[in-house]
Amino acid sequence: MEKIFDNTQVAFSLKSDTELDRAYFLFKMIDSEPLVRIGTAVTNFAIKAHLPVEGLIRATVFDHFCGGVNENDCLTVVDKMFTKGVSSVLDYSVEGKEEEEQFDAALEMTLRTIDFAKERLAIPFAVFKPTGLGRFELYEKLGEKQTLTPAEQAEWDRVVARFDKVCGEAHKKDVALLIDGEESWMQDAADDLVTDMMRKYNKEKAIVFNTLQMYRWDRLDYLKKLHEIAKIEGFYIGMKLVRGAYMEKENKRAEEKGYVSPICVSKEATDVNYDNAVQYMLEHIDKMAIFAGTHNELSSYKLMEMMAQKGIAKNDPRIWFGQLYGMSDNISYNLAENGYNDAKYLPFGPVKDVMPYLIRRAEENTSVAGQTSRELSMIKAERKRRKGK
Repeated sequence: MEKIFDNTQVAFSLKSDTELDRAYFLFKMIDSEPLVRIGTAVTNFAIKAHLPVEGLIRATVFDHFCGGVNENDCLTVVDKMFTKGVSSVLDYSVEGKEEEEQFDAALEMTLRTIDFAKERLAIPFAVFKPTGLGRFELYEKLGEKQTLTPAEQAEWDRVVARFDKVCGEAHKKDVALLIDGEESWMQDAADDLVTDMMRKYNKEKAIVFNTLQMYRWDRLDYLKKLHEIAKIEGFYIGMKLVRGAYMEKENKRAEEKGYVSPICVSKEATDVNYDNAVQYMLEHIDKMAIFAGTHNELSSYKLMEMMAQKGIAKNDPRIWFGQLYGMSDNISYNLAENGYNDAKYLPFGPVKDVMPYLIRRAEENTSVAGQTSRELSMIKAERKRRKGK
């Protein structure tokens, strides 16, 4: 397979010299773990104390990793990326809400992004997080098979109604809908609910997509079991495959509570698990659709190779590659340049509400071995290439 991801000219074709310098500065900072910790603490303090840091955050980390403060704000970025064939997934990245009116507001925002996606070729998917539409503890309690109080049952019925509203709207408007994965101890309840939505809305093709975090060693078995159910009941499976974003939290909780960690024993085991799931889905692509969310070059090459071996067209609508905005441009833009379906997750929301998301990104970049240094080496190579012109 030709090594396409080293082409920095394609990767950074949309970045001006100034934007490239900013990216270099940012990843240099993220590369230093103490700086990330200090920066995170200072930022959190400044936001809680209502200090005027929004402008600074907006001009640096926010504009690099986010599309804007609202959906209209994102359109400049969406249109710009689409000139290079890279699509967008508008992701309302406001986390950790607890109130009913906040869940209703998130529901309305998700419905708006579905409308947005319906009208624009550049936005092929809508997305939401299960805890955007309902309380974490409620999913957790259900996942542990505890009996809900009448008040909690009424609350859960509202969560189910919100899910149904979003999935129904996506089905009606023919917009594929990605539902994100979260912590393992709330995921069982979310999985059951998403499966119900697939039963209802994936009768003709995959509209509703769940997420499998493949750093969990049990997820391939879960996929195979779901496939058996889908075959019997006659629905399509949509899955976003990712490695996962809550590793430290998962391991810590397992240790504290004395159960076996749901996380694979090593990075290598996770990689094998991820690639096996991709392979399984490709083998059953007649009844499945895959959104391969990965910043891993090797996994991306493997998927490309498997597609070629099976004679699957590069732009087959059932197969998408995805990365986060602000990261792995060398993968996204080179995939699009070579005719594959690729979409960037484009987070948006008020600066202070999106900070937990941004902080997680910074920490994740610091903890994933090689991610930041890879970004830096690509940026350095492109800066050098431009200077040598």
